Amino acid sequence: MQITGTSLILLILPALCIGLILAAALHDVATRTIPNGLALALAVAGIAIGAMNEHLVGSLLAASGVFVLSALCWRRGWMGGGDVKLLGAATLCMPPGSVLTFVAAVTIAGGLLALLYLIARPLVSAPVSRRPAGLLARALRTERRRISRGGPLPYACAIAAGVLFVIM
Repeated sequence: MQITGTSLILLILPALCIGLILAAALHDVATRTIPNGLALALAVAGIAIGAMNEHLVGSLLAASGVFVLSALCWRRGWMGGGDVKLLGAATLCMPPGSVLTFVAAVTIAGGLLALLYLIARPLVSAPVSRRPAGLLARALRTERRRISRGGPLPYACAIAAGVLFVIM
């Protein structure tokens, strides 16, 4: 089997989408923010995938619908703004026929994430006041504080799970 430039790009772009969504999820866990640059890069990769697979119009329509509905959730205070942008950008990476599966996977992953945080809240004690050494120890300390206080969820993790479910 001969790999052409186009087929190589069609192999690289989904891998790029996976890398970008995982970076956004890690950033969300660490800071509860999602950099606009990651969402923009994901959107550009998704547009390239749609154009190369000849379903760009369908992908743009589906992503617009998901973005508008999630923006309404943001207006109600149910989602963060970064999550809305990331969800719309991630939808561009999906074939239009897989968008409902993607949204269902994100919803299920988000529900499981919320359940995990609710279960963990009474089990996790407030962190000690001294600052631990090491990046991982500090990240875990911060997450313990967020869980014990009922802080926001890193919903980019649920979005990443949806992307991985559909792409892989």
